[in-house]
Amino acid sequence: MEIKVGVVGCGSWGRNHARIYKDLPGAELVGVADLDPTVAREIGERYRVPYYTDPDKIVSDAEVQLVSICTPTTTHAELGLRALECGKHVLVEKPMANSVAEAEELIRTAERCQLWLTVGFVERFNPAVQEVYKRVAAGEVGNVILAHSRRVSRSPGRIGDVGVVKDLAIHDIDIINHLMGVMPETVSAVAGRIRHRYEDYANINMLYADDRNAFVEANWLTPRRIRTLTVTGTEGIINVEYTRQQFTIENDLSIIQPFLVYKEPLMEELGSFVRSVTDDVEPEITGVDGLNALRVCEAALKSSSTKKRVKLGV
Repeated sequence: MEIKVGVVGCGSWGRNHARIYKDLPGAELVGVADLDPTVAREIGERYRVPYYTDPDKIVSDAEVQLVSICTPTTTHAELGLRALECGKHVLVEKPMANSVAEAEELIRTAERCQLWLTVGFVERFNPAVQEVYKRVAAGEVGNVILAHSRRVSRSPGRIGDVGVVKDLAIHDIDIINHLMGVMPETVSAVAGRIRHRYEDYANINMLYADDRNAFVEANWLTPRRIRTLTVTGTEGIINVEYTRQQFTIENDLSIIQPFLVYKEPLMEELGSFVRSVTDDVEPEITGVDGLNALRVCEAALKSSSTKKRVKLGV
């Protein structure tokens, strides 16, 4: 059985959703929508599916079973709620909503409607990141005590409605939350705006139980694109380069760089959610994961504005 999919929002990322769904086993792309009629037509004609400028044509279509929402953040909650109320399973890109309250409403609605909700944390499906989880779970670096990520580059060259905390840092916040297995107890951050409407640099510190710590650096100012993660344990260290999907693990005796087969993370992510819908099993990334990452983002922004460490009450 093929799950019939519609994509709402065909900008820089949504068009990738459409491309993958067109060829994804178990899925059938049956429609796309974008407010820009030129974009909607371009993607619709490219993949030979109906195209619309009204997103409701997708979310209310009785044929559509799953909707990917790739629109600006301020529209995520409204479109997600509408799709759920129309009986659709929903993948909403990160951040899942514009506020924690909106995210909570999305989760409640999905539960009430007995539908699956997932959030687009594509880096979780990066083979190098999955190798981190595998090696840490196997105890190969001992107990994790520190994680440090850098996600920096020049401006994305597109108009957005969030800054680097919710656009970039949220990926690493989610990855580290999942790695630690719990939410941080406190968050502190320094963020500011130099060239953009929203914050374009942020340094975020997260303190977890048992004196574990994480540091996330994100900006749109660095001339060269850098995407790295370092995980330090009591018995070793792991280094990840996200873009090249490279992974090294080091201890007192050796440095190992396993060969990883390249996989397109978005293909893995969308395929995983389609299988969840087909098999009626909980997605690998849940609405709660999206909510937790958003809570940390909002705490970081609050800390930056108040110059105080923020307790998350967990």
